[in-house]
Amino acid sequence: MDYLIVIGAGLASYVFGAVWYMTLASKWMAAAGIEADDNGRPPNAGPTPYIVALVCAIIVAGMMRHIFSLSGIDTIGAGLVSGFGVGLFLVTPWLATNYVFADRSRKLILIDGGFATGGCTIIGVVLTAI
Repeated sequence: MDYLIVIGAGLASYVFGAVWYMTLASKWMAAAGIEADDNGRPPNAGPTPYIVALVCAIIVAGMMRHIFSLSGIDTIGAGLVSGFGVGLFLVTPWLATNYVFADRSRKLILIDGGFATGGCTIIGVVLTAI
């Protein structure tokens, strides 16, 4: 049963990411320095980035499940706060460090850090809701 919860939490975060990046697509592309193709979309290598994103979301959910279990985080409120903390205080600083050294836009840090924070918050809620 835990595997299904982890997959569900990863999938929920993945769906959040789809909505997040569809909403911020033009701003993200500008901040990332990605030029649009003829359809106004970023060119990519087909389905590979989406498959990798889903697998990574499930991996993050699995590790968060492990951490939550060891820490006794088992209520929705604690899952929300802990997920938010993982995203804002663990993932986003790593992104910011990499982006600053790569001379990437501050807007990119905010957009991608916002996704990491929101995605981890959603994972935390889903993991503790069941």
